[in-house]
Amino acid sequence: MKRAYNFCAGPAAIPEPVLQKAKDELLNWGESGTSIMEMSHRSKEFQQIASDAEQDLRDLMHIPDNYKVLFLQGGASSQFALIPMNLLRGKKTADYVRTGIWSNKAVEQAKQYCDVNVAADTMDKGYNYIPEFSSWNLNPDAAYLHYASNETVGGVEFNWIPDTGDVPIVADMSSNILSRPIDVSRFGLIYAGAQKNIGPSGLTVVIVRDDLIGDALPTTPIPLNYAIQAQDASLYNTPPTFAWYLTGLVFKWLKEQGGPEAMAVINERKAKKIYDVIDATDFYQNDVDPECRSWMNIPFQLRNKSMDSVFISEAAENGLLNLNGFRTVGGMRVSIYNAVPEEAVDALIVFMKDFEKRYG
Repeated sequence: MKRAYNFCAGPAAIPEPVLQKAKDELLNWGESGTSIMEMSHRSKEFQQIASDAEQDLRDLMHIPDNYKVLFLQGGASSQFALIPMNLLRGKKTADYVRTGIWSNKAVEQAKQYCDVNVAADTMDKGYNYIPEFSSWNLNPDAAYLHYASNETVGGVEFNWIPDTGDVPIVADMSSNILSRPIDVSRFGLIYAGAQKNIGPSGLTVVIVRDDLIGDALPTTPIPLNYAIQAQDASLYNTPPTFAWYLTGLVFKWLKEQGGPEAMAVINERKAKKIYDVIDATDFYQNDVDPECRSWMNIPFQLRNKSMDSVFISEAAENGLLNLNGFRTVGGMRVSIYNAVPEEAVDALIVFMKDFEKRYG
């Protein structure tokens, strides 16, 4: 069976070797006689799977010992509420950077729990750049500063980490985690929905520094309390076991590829190939400041917008799937996460050049 090239923003491509291994083990994991989906999360077999996944992630990201790694339910969007619930620690305000649709959703959710200081904002210019750090209006008394390191809709990515002094940094890395090396010790908390650059939907990874947990709002439900979940190794309640298992397989695959260090070289090259095609002509257009263009999500428009549906339809006919832009934005979007092979990018480029030749 020939598989299509999948450029979906999420749920996104999963490495084919991972899917094949999951298929091979679906009915009988480790000669246990049962499927992962049938296995108790309290069993020694699943606890080994969970422990291996955490250790592999720690190895890949060089996570210091004073950080907890949690595997939680609810998607990254649930963290928009869980973060202020858990990290305010008696403070009344938090800083937020608004550079796209997802960081704006985080702002709106946090307003239900604290006073939000929008320290930097690009909403007025359509979320197509990142403001100079010197222009940010930071509050030294904030409980934390939150930003999205990569905005999947607008295609804006931070390639630097802000210096906030003693204020902990919280980063939504749902769409670019593990795509390049980062210094985890610079952050108070990192979170990521799995369905973009890690694995299947249903799981959210939270990496949080020890000293920031244990003082949640009194109204925080017990399963949503980071300290409780850390104490119970993310097993306080039944986790999304199959998603956790698949995520662990992805971590092992990433190790085999050379980890984020090796993936960064490939990801930069994949993105450059597509941006080069866009920039070489006025037939295609990308409005993002070149200084902060995303390696993971590349939105673009056609000069003649009436041809968008033709582009998407013909691309699909050529086995290039899910190139439509975000539902409220339109245009096209190419998501090229770790699991999207370079040959997929090369096939897309051939199609883009041919499409311009025929319709330009």
